Amino acid sequence: MTTQRPKAISTVQVDDDTFRVTEWHFPPGSETGDHVHGMDYVVVPMTTGTLTIVNDDGTTFPSEMKVGQSYSRKTGVAHNVINENDFPITFVEIEAK
Repeated sequence: MTTQRPKAISTVQVDDDTFRVTEWHFPPGSETGDHVHGMDYVVVPMTTGTLTIVNDDGTTFPSEMKVGQSYSRKTGVAHNVINENDFPITFVEIEAK
């Protein structure tokens, strides 16, 4: 569920025929807003901390981020990502086209 929080800041670093690489920076209290991933992707945390994930069905769970410990997800993930910490969190998202 998207709220009236400030938006996370996305910066596309690479966008070619094979990959899109985006740095996501989450100031305290910010969110991505509801979205559906149209490609398989890998997340590379640049900050250690916990983000809150709100799935499209309304369920919520913590996502533990540890610097350098990447994880992957498949196309179709639908959620909102929220930084409820009092410090910023940054990760790099690599989408496979």
